[in-house]
Amino acid sequence: MAETEQTDTRMHFDELPDAPPRRKIKLSWPGKIGIVVLVFWTVIVAIGPYIAPYHEAEFLDESLFVIPGSDEMYPDTDFQPPSKIAFLGTDYLGRDTLSRILFGARTTIGISFIATIFAYLIGVTLGIAAAVGGQKLDMILSRLNDAVLSIPAIMLGLVMIAALGSTIPLLIVLTGIIYAASVFRIARSLGQDVMVSDFVEAARVRGEGLWWIIFREILPNVAMPLATDFGLRFVWVILFISALSFLGLGVQPPMSDWGSMVKENLPGLIYGSVAPLMPSLAIATLTISVNMLVDDISAHAGGKLAGRMN
Repeated sequence: MAETEQTDTRMHFDELPDAPPRRKIKLSWPGKIGIVVLVFWTVIVAIGPYIAPYHEAEFLDESLFVIPGSDEMYPDTDFQPPSKIAFLGTDYLGRDTLSRILFGARTTIGISFIATIFAYLIGVTLGIAAAVGGQKLDMILSRLNDAVLSIPAIMLGLVMIAALGSTIPLLIVLTGIIYAASVFRIARSLGQDVMVSDFVEAARVRGEGLWWIIFREILPNVAMPLATDFGLRFVWVILFISALSFLGLGVQPPMSDWGSMVKENLPGLIYGSVAPLMPSLAIATLTISVNMLVDDISAHAGGKLAGRMN
């Protein structure tokens, strides 16, 4: 009798749909432009230090800027305009702006990318655990996450760096923990939606275990929203790292970082220098291109992804 009921139940769930098929995404021209810019900066991260005209910490010699026939034997090297010597001019200490941007790309993008991955490792793991682990575990993790979210990110960053000092490992860990709280929310929400789907119920009736359901049903169906959200978090992490560097608590000299370059060269604006503008433009092109790509993917998903990423 029990075997007959189990067979009837299995036949009932056999009629339920399987997991939805993966859809191919066709990018529009803004998304394609975003891809091109991202590929460009990815290449710069890989080869930037090798193609830079000078080292990031090198002070250009005064003799390079002596004009033939001029009486000025010792010209100022700071805030020099763009020339054949320095294609984007020099900064406030007479260093090549282009070289520091090329070196700074690896620092800024590298730290931000690693910190975003770290945030996702923590946030997705705990978010899925909260979604499948029962009400008690969900309540504990959610309340801890709310406690982290209640503290302003920039304030927490300033306090921790002021107390422990500014090092690259600390920046990565601190940023990862701060943004893992936001990742937790979306991972938990997506996981809970998938857990009540018909194809998950069918998998349970077939006798599939929890780990099988997580890796074969939940994660594949939340991968695209999480990948899209990854782009947005990456942008926010870049801006967060740049803000800390702008305040003097991020990447420390002599390493170049786009945020610190903006801060250091702000006095050059009154001299018409492009030194503070170029790193700002680099940050803008990178963040805007990521946003263009994310918006394009979200639009092709019917706008549902953007609604979750708040």
